[in-house]
Amino acid sequence: MAEDQEILDELEAAAEETAAPKSPMMKVLGGIVALAVLGGGGWYAYTNFIKAAPGEEQTADQTTPAGETPKEGESALPASEEEDVSPNLGVMFSLDPFIVNLAGSGGKRFLKVTISLELSSPPVHTEIKQNAQKITDSILVLLSSKTFEDVYSVQGKFRLKDEITTRVNRFLALGHIKDAYFTEFIIQ
Repeated sequence: MAEDQEILDELEAAAEETAAPKSPMMKVLGGIVALAVLGGGGWYAYTNFIKAAPGEEQTADQTTPAGETPKEGESALPASEEEDVSPNLGVMFSLDPFIVNLAGSGGKRFLKVTISLELSSPPVHTEIKQNAQKITDSILVLLSSKTFEDVYSVQGKFRLKDEITTRVNRFLALGHIKDAYFTEFIIQ
């Protein structure tokens, strides 16, 4: 029993040593470590999420002398950046998703389509916005007139793209739609 008492005394002494308050030096070191961790996390967040990538933000004063605005017909981009823009890429206009029941399905099949339109020129964007209700109605009527067999095949999808392009072009006077692209096409 004496041995047990000695062991208990040693355990109590060890517990008292660990329960003793930390020295001020340990508190200071803990604070420095905490500041270093917070600083590192802040730097990581700044460089990866907040700071703009190089060349991402260019203002007119960086591309034209003394903050002058570019004259009509001139571009605000430097000549090297103008060449990077491909002339084959048109301005895109995304339409809201369309969800319609397919014809001849008795309401059992539906089609969900999201369409992006390639515009011939930027002014067509404004014209599409002005005629948005007419264009949406025309596309909805077209889509709901299609059967499952009409839109299931690849050829059917290409025909549908051509029909959408033709219908949208009816409402445009300033330019035209070059092509329609399906960004989502779901048949249920």
